[in-house]
Amino acid sequence: MILDTNALSAFADGEPQAVKRVEVVRLISLPVIVVGEFRFGIAGSRHRTKYERWLSDLLRSVRVLEIVEETTLHYAEIRAELKGAGTPLPANDVWIGALCRQHALAILSRDGHFDSVRGVERVDW
Repeated sequence: MILDTNALSAFADGEPQAVKRVEVVRLISLPVIVVGEFRFGIAGSRHRTKYERWLSDLLRSVRVLEIVEETTLHYAEIRAELKGAGTPLPANDVWIGALCRQHALAILSRDGHFDSVRGVERVDW
């Protein structure tokens, strides 16, 4: 399963329902974009050191998904589909959706707009 930034944040904060969802996942995958968004979010946090340490530990046990040439094919398809349907997504979420499609993984997210991405299953907590 892929974690979106809001799921990663909820997991980091120990939100019980998010933790419950994540704990049953065999392999957690984090798009490199999510790692960047999370790092940006904690950059101004008064608990920055704690979150940086937590993230560093987590990154040792998860798979970080990078954007590669194959990802761009999924990205282009998704953007075209969403444009045709009149349902655009934030650019970072299109990349995240492309990684979900490429790796055939569901996404743990509270962002309902992932529901408009064909072939991507969104799981809430």
